[in-house]
Amino acid sequence: MSVATRRPRLLDGNPPELLVYDEDTSCPYLEGRSARLPMRLPTRPLTPAEFSQRLRVGDRRQGLVLYRPACPACTACEAIRLDLHGFRPNKTQRRVHRRGRKLFRVEIGRPRLDSTRVELYNRHKIGRELMGEGDPIDETGYGAFLVDSCTESFEMRYFLREGVEDGEERLVGVAVIDQASDALSAVYTYFDPDVGHLSPGVFSILEQLELCRSRGLRWLYLGLYVANCPSMAYKARYVPHERLLDGRWVVFDRNEHGLVVPLT
Repeated sequence: MSVATRRPRLLDGNPPELLVYDEDTSCPYLEGRSARLPMRLPTRPLTPAEFSQRLRVGDRRQGLVLYRPACPACTACEAIRLDLHGFRPNKTQRRVHRRGRKLFRVEIGRPRLDSTRVELYNRHKIGRELMGEGDPIDETGYGAFLVDSCTESFEMRYFLREGVEDGEERLVGVAVIDQASDALSAVYTYFDPDVGHLSPGVFSILEQLELCRSRGLRWLYLGLYVANCPSMAYKARYVPHERLLDGRWVVFDRNEHGLVVPLT
C-alpha cells in the first residue's frame, strides 16, 4: 500500500495530523474484501502519553504513520490488549516461556536496518506463508515499515544459544515494539521458520509482558484481532484479554465450556 492520497488535509489533534492516505484498497486480512485504512502522519513525534491515548482508541502504527480500520461494511478488525492485572498464561504458554529462557538470549536496543534483518524477515514471511502485497521486502521497505517511527520504539532481539558450535549465537527473531506511558505495543514479530517448533512467537509475547511488568506498565497491545484470519486469530488464545468493540474495551475469557466469550 503506497502512502499517498489525492487531497491531503490537516486533521485536528495534539499534535495535528496530516491525512496522507484515505482510499479503498484490498483487505490485507480477509480475501476478496475491500478495506479502508486512513493513514495519518503526526506533525511531530508523539510523546509516550500522546501515543497511549491513540492506542486506547484503537490506533496502530506503521512506520511514520498511524492508522485505524474504518471499513464502512465490515467490523472484523478488533484492537486487542492484555491487562497485566488480570492476564494468566496457561500451562502451555508457561512451559514455552521457561524453555525459551534457556534457549534464547534476549537483547533490547534501537530498531536496526541491515541485510541480516531483511533476509530473516523475508524468510519468516515465506516460511509462514504470509507473503502478500509488497513482499519480499527490500531494505528501503523494511526501514520504512520497522525502523522509521513517529513515537518511541525499540526492538527485542532473540539469539539462539543451543545448537551453535563454539558457543556462538545467531539472531533468530526480532520483535519491534512501541513504548507508551502505560503500555507496550507489539508492532511486528518475525523469526527464523527453522525454530518455529520452539514457539518463538509465544515466547516473545510473554517476554514483552515481563518487560511491561519490569517497567511498571499495565497493558500490552497485540494489534488487531481478526477471527477469520489465521495469522491474526491466534491472539484470542491469550486470556483474559480485552477487545475494543464500538468504542468500549470489553473483557473476554473462557467460560465453563472452554469457549472465549465476552464477560461485560
